[in-house]
Amino acid sequence: MIPPVRLISEAAELAARRHNGMARKGRGNEPYINHLAEVANLLATATDGTDAELVAAGWLHDAIEDTKTTREELAQKFSERVASLVVECTDDMSLPKAERRRLQIVDAPKKSPGAKLIKIADKVSNIGARIHSDPSAAERDDLVDYTNWAEQVVAGCRGGNQWLDKTFDDAVRTARASL
Repeated sequence: MIPPVRLISEAAELAARRHNGMARKGRGNEPYINHLAEVANLLATATDGTDAELVAAGWLHDAIEDTKTTREELAQKFSERVASLVVECTDDMSLPKAERRRLQIVDAPKKSPGAKLIKIADKVSNIGARIHSDPSAAERDDLVDYTNWAEQVVAGCRGGNQWLDKTFDDAVRTARASL
């Protein structure tokens, strides 16, 4: 097994390489790696740095979905648990967006404890990226739509980490206050 600090560092490096050149929705087209860093940091904070595989999976949670990274590659390079967590957080991109969203709501309660934490951290980060000062009507509508949907997903993920649950609730409150 790779030592914990190296595991996280190598996950961050692979995430940066695979997502190179990708931009994030919201926050003025910032590099996509910022989202992955935020999710990993939320997970590190939530677990007080005690779960390196979870933090590594946070860095990599979109790697299969958005890049040519495979489950087998993640299992070989990192661990079976990291690969499994990433797979659990991967949407089937061949499905329409509405169906992917519906499945996230339905599948959330069935996820492993670690995948539930990744889902919550991902939603916290994505809500934050959609908050703008002086938002346009389209940005406001997107924030309302995303936040309402994220609440439904997170409802099936709660209970694994009180701090992360509260952080999500704070993000929702901040989003609604910004409207």
